[in-house]
Amino acid sequence: MSEEPGESDGGERRRYESLRRTAQAQETRAEIARAARQLFLDRGWSATTVRDVAREAGVSVPTVYATYGNKTGLALALADAADLSADLPRLLDELASADPRGQLAAMAAYDRRLYERAGDVIGLVRDAGRTEPDLASTYVDGRRRADEAHRQVFTSWPAGTLRMEVDQALDVYAALCTIDVFTTLTGERSWSPDQVQSWWAETLPRLLLTEE
Repeated sequence: MSEEPGESDGGERRRYESLRRTAQAQETRAEIARAARQLFLDRGWSATTVRDVAREAGVSVPTVYATYGNKTGLALALADAADLSADLPRLLDELASADPRGQLAAMAAYDRRLYERAGDVIGLVRDAGRTEPDLASTYVDGRRRADEAHRQVFTSWPAGTLRMEVDQALDVYAALCTIDVFTTLTGERSWSPDQVQSWWAETLPRLLLTEE
């Protein structure tokens, strides 16, 4: 049975209209997030209002609330985007094909990407967490997830690979590869991100591995 003229065309139009609405919604989300990030960093968390974000993004206040819930929801979304920016799949691929020294280098490279691409957001969430419990929990959860990921790597190594207990190794890693160290070296000491990554990759094996 043949289709009536226009039936197929109408279906295609509806399909493309749906895709167009989806694309527009994604663009709106991205524009709101961009505006929020810029305002949070320029003015600070407390001084920025949802109305400010809406004005900067060129949308209505209700649109911001409908998209992200509230100002805290915006910051949480930025934190999620920060995690994605560091390219976790790349890290997993590198961990699967490396020895302990190479795995430490891969972890250092991941941290460098995270801090270079999203260090401002990490700092924002940490600072805003002093007054916003949800953001404080987000920062703590991020640190906890990092510890757990490192624990999985360390405990996968043969006995005797680490020169110390796993918990102490986690502390050493957490003390060395931090946003504060990265920011101090790149912002105050004129190191390039490449230099920081190379230093981490050279120092971690010396501190953690018995073979060093």
